Amino acid sequence: MIELPENKKIILFDGVCNLCNQTVLRIIKLDKKDNFRFTSLQSEMGKKIIEDLKIDTSKVDSIILFEPKIAYYLKSTAALKIIGTFGGIWEVSKFLLFFPSFIRDFVYDIIAKNRYKWFGKKDQCMIPTPDLLSKFID
Repeated sequence: MIELPENKKIILFDGVCNLCNQTVLRIIKLDKKDNFRFTSLQSEMGKKIIEDLKIDTSKVDSIILFEPKIAYYLKSTAALKIIGTFGGIWEVSKFLLFFPSFIRDFVYDIIAKNRYKWFGKKDQCMIPTPDLLSKFID
């Protein structure tokens, strides 16, 4: 396995998706406990993690939450587990995990399928500002 930051959860995201990039910036702002590190699905690190986890990216192409040596989560489960770490009112989102994943993922897949049409797409992955560079692995 590749060398990853210890005690950090890794969020793999679609680096050319405008919605995904804005979501990453929002997560960074809300991540007061510094739980997360980020890498794009298109990056070399992202590709290595996906390969090591044996994830079929034809079925998941927008978000993966990876907790090294513990587990990984896909689609709506990943999103809800991320949101649930922020504390406060965000913890209410944990209750949505009680809904069956096929229902949650149905809604998630509609958004994921249309994200480029609704929010746009970049020609290349986001380049973090110097202030945010420590949050990204590559």
